[in-house]
Amino acid sequence: MLRIENLSKTFRTEEVETIALNKISFEIQSGEFVAIMGPSGCGKSTLLNILGLLDNPTDGKYFLLDKEVGHLKEKERTQFRKGNIGFVFQSFNLIDELNIYENVELPLSYLKIKSSDRKEKVDEILKRMNISHRANHFPQQLSGGQQQRVAIARAVVASPKLILADEPTGNLDSKNGAEAMALLTELNKEGTTIIMVTHSKHDSLFAHRTINLFDGGIVNNLEL
Repeated sequence: MLRIENLSKTFRTEEVETIALNKISFEIQSGEFVAIMGPSGCGKSTLLNILGLLDNPTDGKYFLLDKEVGHLKEKERTQFRKGNIGFVFQSFNLIDELNIYENVELPLSYLKIKSSDRKEKVDEILKRMNISHRANHFPQQLSGGQQQRVAIARAVVASPKLILADEPTGNLDSKNGAEAMALLTELNKEGTTIIMVTHSKHDSLFAHRTINLFDGGIVNNLEL
């Protein structure tokens, strides 16, 4: 599914050089559920941004779906991301000006899928996430748990091969957090590969294995 080799990321200013990731290597198989853990500032978010093709590494290689994608230009990264990667963010990242239906429909619009097919896919995923009755509402009219359901629906509506989840329960109470993790687990059982950054030991137990980062390096890679 994906492989990174001796991957490093360095941020430089005129005065300071910060090594966010230092020659890390690992492989993730198709259908795995992997948690990435570690203290604040250890490189988790930087790694997720690179895996999601939102940023390039400074050095090293990143292979995704048998293609070296680590050093693609921004336009190429954007194109490759479409349809292959779905994102679930802690802060949901829904667009306030769009209703729930329109938010979920966005990835399909980017893929230029025809209107009738988009409607079928959106209706299906809203029903599955139990938020069909909220389709014409706007994000600010929904609870945190409902917004996260919408975010997950948007992430999976285009049937991506990989979902990247950044602290998916971070802004949720325990009940809604458990529901979000149940949805991710269900998607994984259906074959979707999931990589989740989390501070939560409880949430990490849903994963098949945990990669622990510290100061930009991997300290262990544990099967659960």
